[in-house]
Amino acid sequence: MRRQTSGEVQIKIPKRGDNSVHPLEVTQPGLPSSPPLRGDPPARIRRPFRRWSPWLVPIFVVANVVLFIVTMYINNCPKNSVKSCAARFLGRFAFQPTKENPLLGPSSATLVKMGALDVNRVVKGHQGWRLMSCIWLHAGVVHILANMLSLLVIGIQLEQEFGFVKIGLLYVISGLGGSLLSALFIQSSISVGASGAVFGLLGAMLSELIINWTIYANKCAALVTLVFIVVVNLALGLLPHVDNFAHIGGFVSGFLVGFVFLVRPHFGYVSQKHAPTGYHTGPVRQKHKIYQYILLILAAIILIVGFTVGLVMLFRGVNGNDHCSWCHYLSCIPTKKWNCNSSPTYCTSLIDGNTVNLTCGGNGKSQSYFLPNASDAQITELCSQQCS
Repeated sequence: MRRQTSGEVQIKIPKRGDNSVHPLEVTQPGLPSSPPLRGDPPARIRRPFRRWSPWLVPIFVVANVVLFIVTMYINNCPKNSVKSCAARFLGRFAFQPTKENPLLGPSSATLVKMGALDVNRVVKGHQGWRLMSCIWLHAGVVHILANMLSLLVIGIQLEQEFGFVKIGLLYVISGLGGSLLSALFIQSSISVGASGAVFGLLGAMLSELIINWTIYANKCAALVTLVFIVVVNLALGLLPHVDNFAHIGGFVSGFLVGFVFLVRPHFGYVSQKHAPTGYHTGPVRQKHKIYQYILLILAAIILIVGFTVGLVMLFRGVNGNDHCSWCHYLSCIPTKKWNCNSSPTYCTSLIDGNTVNLTCGGNGKSQSYFLPNASDAQITELCSQQCS
């Protein structure tokens, strides 16, 4: 899941259906179609495609975990927090107070320092690298566990089928697409998490099924299952404090990239290529169907144009909500139990001796704190709490 500040989304992981190619049955002209005798060439081919040994996805998981540990080390709650930390027995790895971060993780100030997506810094501070760095950070233990379990289950399966190069690029491009859409529509709070990239893997699974339609059995059941899982997980993103724009952006990016990277030869070509020597297979078939070429070209064009337009809009300071009055409902739908308003995290401070008075610029809340020798990190943390 992609985190703004709090809340939790569990990504349900689909299991691939029957990914084997349809059984190939070939017979020589003039011979009866009877079962082959012992010693005859095999007449059925189940897996004509190469199977890769996955190693990149596990490295991605390790990198995310290591960065979370480093983030907690830098956070150092006992030293930098003015309130009681959670799990203080962990020493400097203790979590922020659960009222501030219920996911058991660092403060917002630490996440910003580590590279969280902060639109103000991206646009005005020319820190475009945050669009990529934020996908490797997580808001807490609960957050990283949900995302890494999802990444392992989906990513390893895809890497086994298509290799580390394609899946690595797919993961990164999807993460960037999620960050870009999030930055265009959610500009009042920071965002971290790998869920945009994980949703991109889901999107690629769907487009791969569509573009390679002829080589799968039970294709309709697999399509319905995938669509249902995607809809459910996107619906969970409508809860407050969850960055569903990152989910949507990652899913759409992965869906388009899947048409470009994950195309495979159609069933007729595969059957002919893997037919036993000496068997008649008819005229030479083309490797790909016309519809596969059409989908590949259209997806590549939409992907390039979409990223180009999105990046230009972002760095010109465009707010997507100004051009789409209803789009905010894609990330949160207000109910009687919660609202979807997020207050900008900036404060005005007045220091009088050992007393610090903070007023949040987003919601107008004001409060005084007894804080001798207040550091910038402590004031930033209190401001984050005040505006949350």
